[in-house]
Amino acid sequence: MALSTLKWSLERKWVTAVFCLALLLMVLVNVFSYQNATQLITSQVQVKQTNKVLIALTNVSETLADLETRRWLYFLLGERTDLGSYDQAMYSLATQLEQLRQPLADTPPQEQRLDILERLLQQRRELFEQSTELYLKPRSLLAADHPLVMQTKQNQARIRQIITELQAEEEHILQNQVEQAQATSQIRMAIENLGTILTFVGLLGVYVLLYRQMFKRQQLEQAQQKLAQEKELGELKLQFFSMVSHEFRTPLTVIAGSSQLLKERLTNLIEPNKLRNLFQIQASAKLMTQLLNDILTLARADAGKLECKPELLEMQFFCFNLIEDIQLFSEQPRTIKFDKYGTRTYAYLDEKLLYSILSNLLSNAIKYSAPLSSIYFTLTCEPDFVLFQVKDEGIGIPEEEQSKIFEPFCRGRNVGSVTGSGLGMAVVKRSLDLHGGELQVESQVSVGTTFTVKLPQPQTTGLFNHDSTQISSQNQSLIQRYSSL
Repeated sequence: MALSTLKWSLERKWVTAVFCLALLLMVLVNVFSYQNATQLITSQVQVKQTNKVLIALTNVSETLADLETRRWLYFLLGERTDLGSYDQAMYSLATQLEQLRQPLADTPPQEQRLDILERLLQQRRELFEQSTELYLKPRSLLAADHPLVMQTKQNQARIRQIITELQAEEEHILQNQVEQAQATSQIRMAIENLGTILTFVGLLGVYVLLYRQMFKRQQLEQAQQKLAQEKELGELKLQFFSMVSHEFRTPLTVIAGSSQLLKERLTNLIEPNKLRNLFQIQASAKLMTQLLNDILTLARADAGKLECKPELLEMQFFCFNLIEDIQLFSEQPRTIKFDKYGTRTYAYLDEKLLYSILSNLLSNAIKYSAPLSSIYFTLTCEPDFVLFQVKDEGIGIPEEEQSKIFEPFCRGRNVGSVTGSGLGMAVVKRSLDLHGGELQVESQVSVGTTFTVKLPQPQTTGLFNHDSTQISSQNQSLIQRYSSL
């Protein structure tokens, strides 16, 4: 139950963690999208500003072309109106350059070019004035090779070069801004798509975990309901079998006791072969009593009412009493060879459960072996464990059926006409589980079977500090009685 609770708590933690991670991811995506949108707006403003600069530079070029036209019209036609238009164009050009200064203030190279352009325009104005004064003098002609004309051409070429550089730089800046905006937009789209996918996957994971948790809860509820039903059914079975056992035990006890009295009284008066029916009555009463005991034990185990209550037992005395009971109730006396090994005499075990285990194993060894064969019963008592071994020379158990012998009402296919209920080994298994013990089976058909029972012992008790000198005189006599076995 603790493991199940731990597992459920881990699943809850996973659900909470994934849900919080999905929310955090959505927040991060939104924050990044906001920042990206802000960058796009800034980039858009910069693109507009750069575009305005390019338009302004185009206007400057057009104004310069107009200036050049006005200048040549004045020289060719001598119209004073052209001179006034020239002055107006120069004033307009100065205004345009002043408007360009603010957008180019954050670009030092462009600002330097603008300064050079202003100086060149001022130089152009001065050259124009000098040309005008020279033109007004009598019989003065401006030849193509005149120094003033050469300076004017150089000035004009330099102005065009500066304007071209300004335009080229602004176009380069505009291209970079457009590329950066496209890259930022693509990154934003990619991150938004990735964030959407991851959020969807996270929420899907939360849904799967919640569905799994709900499904497991339903399974747990169904298992609890089934367990409650099985427990209720087990209690009903226990009540029924307890009632049946109580009702049958009394007449069976009377039958067994009466047949035993008849046997004792008639043994010396009637020939043994004529007492066969009496022996059958005793055997049947014994079989029915054992069957009721086994069924009641299994019903108690299934209902959880069968308990293990260990107590300190003198193992050698217990084994001798068990052997005496087995031989007493056997139809034919059998030889049971007993051996004891180990350093301990006492063990901490449940006497009733241990009796059920060993009596069933010894009864089966006698039942399924030849009348003249021997049964070997070995006890090994150590501080950490107690080991019992029951070995016979009987019919054996087929290998494919050895894993099924602990199921109720299961009997081997080679038992023949030997009677039995198939409950003995099931009782052995239930009793052994309550002790926390182990059982090993080694069997070969027509050779024999060996059952090895290993029961653990507690470590931190002082209950095992007994030796053979502490055995009572009654037990000593019993040991001496069976020492020849």
